[in-house]
Amino acid sequence: MENRNLELEYKAAKQKSAKPMLWISMVSMTMMFIGLTSAYIISSKREDWVSFELPSALYTSTLLIVLSSLSYMMAKRSIKQNNRTLTSVFLIGALLLGIGFAVYQLEGFNQLKAAGLYLAGAGSQVSASLLMVISFAHLLHVMAGFIVLGVVIYNHFKKRYNATETLGLELGGIFWHFVDILWVLLFLFFYFIR
Repeated sequence: MENRNLELEYKAAKQKSAKPMLWISMVSMTMMFIGLTSAYIISSKREDWVSFELPSALYTSTLLIVLSSLSYMMAKRSIKQNNRTLTSVFLIGALLLGIGFAVYQLEGFNQLKAAGLYLAGAGSQVSASLLMVISFAHLLHVMAGFIVLGVVIYNHFKKRYNATETLGLELGGIFWHFVDILWVLLFLFFYFIR
């Protein structure tokens, strides 16, 4: 009986600390992107700054990541109704849309290269280099999001979530929505600050 009480106390403490720890990590990630975008703004005052149109693939990737976030929201709604089938569909949909986002981000890099804009070396421009560095840094966070989504999907198929037990799904959702919102803000930043 005492072991069972200790297990319940440990589980309650773990659940209580999970969200604050996630928020702390997201604040530190946000600070990193604030630093990168600040460098972009400061560099835009340079004489050799070159403005260019955003690659069309970035528009598509932005749409895909927004749809991915909506799909995850629908998964959360479905699990709250104990609809496991719809939850599965929406979680897998969120992952596939996220993969589509990553593919179109890489295509955006290819479009920049085709336009003669490179990350480094001959033909590189500070503006394109910073856009690529910031986008790639975000893409690394999306890759972490894929791991999170993979764990959430795995746990879902192991039936660890239901209408009353959703903490893991919620934590995964917070992180996934964070990287989604972060990209939308970065995209708007790049769109308006050229």
